[in-house]
Amino acid sequence: MKIGVSSYSYNQYIKAGKLDNISVIKKAVDMGFEAIEYIGLPGETTEERHTLALQIKEEAANCGIELSAYVVGGCLYCDTPEAQAAEVARLKGELDIASLLGVKLFRYDVLGRLTACVSIESVVANMAPAMKELADYGQSLGIMTMIENHGHVFQDYDRIEMLYHAVNHENFTLLLDIGNFLCADQDNVFAVSRLARLASHVHLKDFVKIDYYSDEDKTHCFNTRAGNFLRGTAVGYGAAKTAQCLTILKNVGYDGYVDIEFEGPEDCVAELEKGLAFYKSC
Repeated sequence: MKIGVSSYSYNQYIKAGKLDNISVIKKAVDMGFEAIEYIGLPGETTEERHTLALQIKEEAANCGIELSAYVVGGCLYCDTPEAQAAEVARLKGELDIASLLGVKLFRYDVLGRLTACVSIESVVANMAPAMKELADYGQSLGIMTMIENHGHVFQDYDRIEMLYHAVNHENFTLLLDIGNFLCADQDNVFAVSRLARLASHVHLKDFVKIDYYSDEDKTHCFNTRAGNFLRGTAVGYGAAKTAQCLTILKNVGYDGYVDIEFEGPEDCVAELEKGLAFYKSC
C-alpha cells in the first residue's frame, strides 16, 4: 500500500492563505506522504481549471510525488431525465480534468440527501444507467470510476453494495472510507470486511464518537444519522479501529493507495503528522 493525503485535509491552511493548490504538494512531500489526492479543482472557467490541473501535474512530477485520485461532488438522482443528462455531462467534464491530472482513479458522489420518501431500490434503479455511462467514459480515458460511502444516503455498506451490483461494470468500483460508516452508526470494521474486496481506493479518516446521552463536551461535533455525535480527529486516535481495518485490507490483498483525510478542529498539519506516524506503526 502507498500512503497518501487528501488536499482537502489542508483546508485550514489553504483558507488561511498559508498554502494553495500548488504549494500543498511540496508540503505533502516534506511530511513524508507518497501520494496526494485532489478534491474538485476551483476556477471560474473550464480553461482556468484545465490550466490548474496541468500545473498540479507538473508540480507533482517536479516534487516526485504521485497523484492518487481526483474526487468531486455530484448528484445523479434528479427530477427529470434532462437534469440527469446535464449532470452526467458535467461529471464527464470532471473526468476530463482527471485525465489532465494523469490520475487513474476518479470518485464522484451520487446523492447527498433525499427530499422525498422514496425507496433506496428505486433511487438505485434511477441512477445505475447514468453511472454505467460514466463508467464507459472513464474507461475510454483509462480512468477507473468510483463512488464512496459518503453523503448521508449512501454511507451504509449494504446500500453501497447494492449500488455496486446494480451498476455491474468492470470500470466501476468503490472508494472505501473506513471512518464514514460511523456517520451512519454502522460497525465500520464489519463494513470494511464486507466491502474490502471491492475497493480500488481507500480513505483513512477517524472520529471521536460521543453517545447521544453523554455529558461530554460536544463542541465541534456533528450528528450521526441516529443522533450520536462525531468530531474529527487524527487517524488512529478515534473510534474507527484503523489498525484492524488496515489488517482486513492487507488480508484481502489490497495494495493500492490509502489517503489520509482530516476534518477536525485542531491544527491540520499536526494532526496529519500524528495520523501518518500511526499508520507507519501498524
